[in-house]
Amino acid sequence: MDTTSATDLLKKVRKIEIRTKALSHQIFAGEYHSAFKGRGMAFSEVREYQYGDDVRNMDWNVTARLGSPYVKVFEEERELTVVLLIDVSRSGLFGTSMRTKRDLTAEIAAVLSFSAILNNDKVGALFFSDRVELFIPPKKGRSHLLHIIREIIEYRPQHDGTDIGEALRYLTNALKKKCTAFLLSDMLDVTEDGAPRYEEALKIARSRHDLSVIRIYDPRERNIPDVGLVPVKDSETGTVAWVDTGRRKVRDAYARWFAHVTNQATGLFNRYQVDHVDIATCDDYVKSLMGLFHNR
Repeated sequence: MDTTSATDLLKKVRKIEIRTKALSHQIFAGEYHSAFKGRGMAFSEVREYQYGDDVRNMDWNVTARLGSPYVKVFEEERELTVVLLIDVSRSGLFGTSMRTKRDLTAEIAAVLSFSAILNNDKVGALFFSDRVELFIPPKKGRSHLLHIIREIIEYRPQHDGTDIGEALRYLTNALKKKCTAFLLSDMLDVTEDGAPRYEEALKIARSRHDLSVIRIYDPRERNIPDVGLVPVKDSETGTVAWVDTGRRKVRDAYARWFAHVTNQATGLFNRYQVDHVDIATCDDYVKSLMGLFHNR
C-alpha cells in the first residue's frame, strides 16, 4: 500500500471510529448490555447453606472440612464473545440511495464492535463471499478493534458469489463455546425457486450460538422502476440479460419474486427463533438496531 492510500485509509478509519464510537457510547452501550446476556454462570464464592438453597450447589469438600453445610454461589458471566459474519460478495456493491449495501454494513459492524468493546467483550470477524475469505479470531482491545474496522473498510474479496451456509458452518466449527453472532448480509443466497440455501447451517448455528441476522437491502431491489429496455447484469455471476422494465407485468413479476424470497427467509428466521431486522440503505439504522435490541 503506498503512502497516499495508507493516509486515505487512516482517514476513513478515523472518520468511522468517531461516528460509530459516539453512537456506541451515547445510545447502544446500555441497550447492548441488557440485550445480550453472558454465556452462563460462573463460580463466585462459597457461603453457608441457607434454607431454600439448591442442594445441587452443595460444596461437599468445604462442608466436610468445616463440619457444616456450604453451597457454591454462581453469578452470570457478563463477558461475551462476539463474532461479526460480514457478507463481502459483489451484491453488496449495489446502492441507489445514500450509500451502498457494503457501506451500510461497514458502519453497522463498526457500531456493534464498539458496543462490544464498551461491554468488555471479545470481538472477532468473519468475512465471506462464496467461501470464507478472512477470519479474525475474537480478542479484546482497541488496537484489535481498529484492525477489524480497517478490514471492514478496505478488504477486497477474492471471490464474487455468496454462500451463507459456508460461513455459518465455519462459525460452528471454529468456535466451540457459545458466542453472540451477528450475520450482516442481504441474504440473497437462494435456489431457483427462491428457497434459502442455508437452512440446515442456520439451524445448527442457532442451536449452538446466540445468532441475530441484520438483513441489508436497497429499495430498488424490491421494486424496479420503469426505465424501458435495459441490460441487467448479475454482479456475482456476470450474466447479462435484457429486461423490458417498461412492461408492468415484468415489474410486477419481479416484485413478487423478491417478496417471495424475502418472506421465505423471514419464515426461516421465525421457525428457528433467530432475531432479525431489515435495514435499507436509506434508513436510519440507529432506530432499527435499537428495535432489534429492545425485542430480545
